[in-house]
Amino acid sequence: MNALRRNVLKSAAGASAVAVAVAAGLLKPTQAMAAWNKTAFEAKNVVDAMKGIGATNPADSKDIIIKAPDIAENGAVVPVEVTSRIAGTSSIAILAEKNAQPMIGEFNLSGGAEGFISTRIKMGQTSLVRAVVSAGGKTYTAAKEVKVTIGGCGG
Repeated sequence: MNALRRNVLKSAAGASAVAVAVAAGLLKPTQAMAAWNKTAFEAKNVVDAMKGIGATNPADSKDIIIKAPDIAENGAVVPVEVTSRIAGTSSIAILAEKNAQPMIGEFNLSGGAEGFISTRIKMGQTSLVRAVVSAGGKTYTAAKEVKVTIGGCGG
């Protein structure tokens, strides 16, 4: 059997199974939607974005490791990893301080999940990439400067 045909048939069977589950009420599409923190994402500066996520007075922490390039050749695709060694990490937020809207994303962790996030972000210009970690009812932060040679936010 042709490998392409086999993959098409597998995909069709999977899609059909999901459609049947949705129709039967076993799977509700609204359960998979991401939460939207409108206040934080529409903030025009870091202070307002941090207030939006409830991080009004975060403490600096060396237990938060930000892995990002020192120089990003293209600001449209900047790989960023954040690792939190703080026990009980419940959320990690990433901000690019000089973006028009600095809030990049907020990731809520549950069930003892490891404090690790890996993503790609857009940066308009050279700035600090800031990670804000919530753990045990407190907030912590760390930052790393990323130099951008070609802006990724229309610049």
